[in-house]
Amino acid sequence: MLRQCIDGLDIKPDGIYVDCTLGGGGHSEQIVKRLKGGRLIAFDKDSDALNFASQRLKDFSDKITYVKSDFKEAPQKLKELGIENIDGVLMDLGVSSWQIDNFDRGFSYRSRESKLDMRMDAQQQLSAFEVVNDYPEQKLFEVIRDYGEEKFAKKIAANICETRKTKPIETTGELIDIIDKSIPAKFKKTGGHPAKRTFQAIRIEVNAELDGLGEFIEQIVEMLNKGGRIAVITFHSLEDRIVKQKFKWLEKDCVCPPKTPVCICGKVAKLIPITKKPIEADAEEAAQNPRSESAKLRICEKI
Repeated sequence: MLRQCIDGLDIKPDGIYVDCTLGGGGHSEQIVKRLKGGRLIAFDKDSDALNFASQRLKDFSDKITYVKSDFKEAPQKLKELGIENIDGVLMDLGVSSWQIDNFDRGFSYRSRESKLDMRMDAQQQLSAFEVVNDYPEQKLFEVIRDYGEEKFAKKIAANICETRKTKPIETTGELIDIIDKSIPAKFKKTGGHPAKRTFQAIRIEVNAELDGLGEFIEQIVEMLNKGGRIAVITFHSLEDRIVKQKFKWLEKDCVCPPKTPVCICGKVAKLIPITKKPIEADAEEAAQNPRSESAKLRICEKI
């Protein structure tokens, strides 16, 4: 949904824009091409992504500031750069296609030989290996249940813990086999790859993807100029629920109880929705890029 994102941001040539998730640089390239006198601040905590994208965008280097950081630290990082207000922000949540396709990173269940890793920031200590091999069974079960919405989470966690008694689970293939034997055959006929939900859950845990997401949205909206826009792409129900609820909260005026005669909360709306319903990939895009099939794009404007 590249076109819909860029159109939705309504880019001002002299504006300041933030790409929270640089990844391979596809969105950033389209933003910076539209800037004349403006600036793009591009965040990513993956050094490889920053190096790759900076080469891809080297012709625009005078318009881009790269920041190696979790985007949730963006409000503080922007202030350190002397930036108090921005004109637009884009968040493309989840793991990028560029990271998934790099089998050395261990994100994909399409590779059986990858080491269990899944870190977006290769310098952080916690990886998928520690989650799978060190977490107590109850905590592992909760991660798979809550972040993967996997109905067989208890069995998967139990089989992981039983297997690791003999030897550590080191590769994606070993983990895939454990997941596969934990799910009854009749439930593997639909819903995609049987390891999909568990891999998602472990990845979210490793990278703390949902922690502080709602709070970040509230903080970055405060930095938006009037008429500035925020566009967020989500890929699964957990993150989409957080974004949807936070947007609804920021679109509301007074939230006092209905029978309160006079507003005492003082809350005023910060956003108006540009997309009444989330934009989803059309059939053509979904066919060309199956990963876009679950994507939802929500756009709001600062009042």
